[in-house]
Amino acid sequence: MKKLKVLVACEESQRVCTAFRERGHEAFSCDIIKPSGGHPEWHILGNALSVLNPTGYTNSISFRTMDGNEYFVKKWDLIIAHPPCTYLSNAGACRLYPKKRQLNIERYKQGLEAKEFFMEFLNADCEHIAVENPIPTRVFGLPKYTQIIQPYEYGHPYTKKTCLWLKGLPKLQPTDIVEPIGPYVCGNSEIWKKQAANGKVIGKEKSAKHRSKTFQGIAKAMAEQWSKYLCGIPENT
Repeated sequence: MKKLKVLVACEESQRVCTAFRERGHEAFSCDIIKPSGGHPEWHILGNALSVLNPTGYTNSISFRTMDGNEYFVKKWDLIIAHPPCTYLSNAGACRLYPKKRQLNIERYKQGLEAKEFFMEFLNADCEHIAVENPIPTRVFGLPKYTQIIQPYEYGHPYTKKTCLWLKGLPKLQPTDIVEPIGPYVCGNSEIWKKQAANGKVIGKEKSAKHRSKTFQGIAKAMAEQWSKYLCGIPENT
């Protein structure tokens, strides 16, 4: 099987990166913070935009992982990006108009900057791209997403709508549909509080860092389905 060169941008958990590595691909995570996934030798510490597109007289991408090894990539075969959603998510849209529908100019500017960052990934010099984010607010006019996936479609009994913007990739197909017990994170809901009391959710799930981690079932589906597609392997093999 062809060994793909994969960039997983804005990922510190390394769940997607690890899923591709387990299938034999040369995958690298990249984030401005150190990885919690336990593999600094696969992690590029820094702004993902610096390793997104070929540059320079060699028209290639060069970088070092945290263990000091240097790599040169002519072009990524696949880019999977998880840009920050704080200012783009529909869940935070109310903060744009905190007082009697008066626009929060500072937050609006931050949203425009977040959109610009988001679009850098979607428009990268790569034939196969997946960008992940929650449902966006309409204010910033992001392109229409390709599909919505849910954790319960991949073996995790929660609801948490996640949008995928895809270029040159097939839609992700469910692998293990289970009955959801409720929302993955919703700190003020009675459902979430009951789940927490029964030990069905973890307190850290309320943190932004924890919410941003890709579910392992989804990461596995991405690695299996998209690597087969890009390597020309029938899906049922």
